Amino acid sequence: MNNCKPKATPLEGKPTITGSEAITDPTSYRSLVGALQYLTLTRPDIAYNVNFVSQFMQAPTEGHMKLVHRILRYDYADVDWAGCPLTRHSTTGYCTFLGQNIISWCAKKQHTVSRSSTEAEYRALANTAAELTWLTYLLQDFSIPQKVSPTIFCDNLSALYLTVNPVFHARSKHIELDYHYVRERVALGLLVTKYIPTEQQVADIFTKPVPKALIKTFITKLCLQPRLSLRGDINDHRSNKDDYCGQYDLLQKNMEK
Repeated sequence: MNNCKPKATPLEGKPTITGSEAITDPTSYRSLVGALQYLTLTRPDIAYNVNFVSQFMQAPTEGHMKLVHRILRYDYADVDWAGCPLTRHSTTGYCTFLGQNIISWCAKKQHTVSRSSTEAEYRALANTAAELTWLTYLLQDFSIPQKVSPTIFCDNLSALYLTVNPVFHARSKHIELDYHYVRERVALGLLVTKYIPTEQQVADIFTKPVPKALIKTFITKLCLQPRLSLRGDINDHRSNKDDYCGQYDLLQKNMEK
C-alpha cells in the first residue's frame, strides 16, 4: 500500500460490503485486524471501524478486506440503534474524560436486539454508568478526590427522562435491570445526566461512521494532536538520525552565539 491514496474518513457513511467472495486464506485479514485492535488503545477515532471489521474474523470476504484497507488509508454515551444490517444489534459507544483528558473509551455491539432507540440508548447509559462507577473507585484508590458527581451527556431525551422519572414504565419494561441501576445512582446523587445536541455528541465517533468535518472536530475533543505524516519514500536515503544530528548542530551554533 506504499502508493495508495489517503482517505479523509476510516469508513463510508453507509458502508456497503461489495465482493462477497470468501478469502481463500483469512490469515492476512485476521493479522491486520488484530494489529488494528491494538492501535485503538491510542487511536479512539478508529475504535468503531475496527470493531465493525472485527465481527467478520471467522469468514471474511474480499469486501471486508476492502474495508480494512480503507482504515489503513485513513492515516459522552451514545448508541446507534439497530445499526448492524445483519443482526440489527445496536452499538454502544462512550468516552470518559477526567477534566479535559480522555481516559477510556468503548465501541461494542450490544448483546440483544433493542425494540426502540430509547431502549438502546438506555443500555448505553447503563454501561457508561458502570464504567464511571469503576473509575470512581479507582481514583479513590489513587487518593484522587472527586468534588462533584460524574456527568453523563446523552443526546436522547427519552432515555434521560427515564433516569429521573420512576413512573415512566411504557418504554422501560424490557430494560428493568439497567433502569433500576442508573435510576438508583442518579437518585443517590452519585451520577448526573444531561442533554447534549447530537452534532456535539463526541461518542458518535464510537457508534457510527461520521463525515469528515465532524471527524476533525471530534479528534480535537479526543485530545488527538496532529501527528507528523508517516508516508514517505522507502528509497529516501536520509535517515532520522541525520535529521536529529542536524538539529543538534543547529542548537549548538545558536548556544555559541
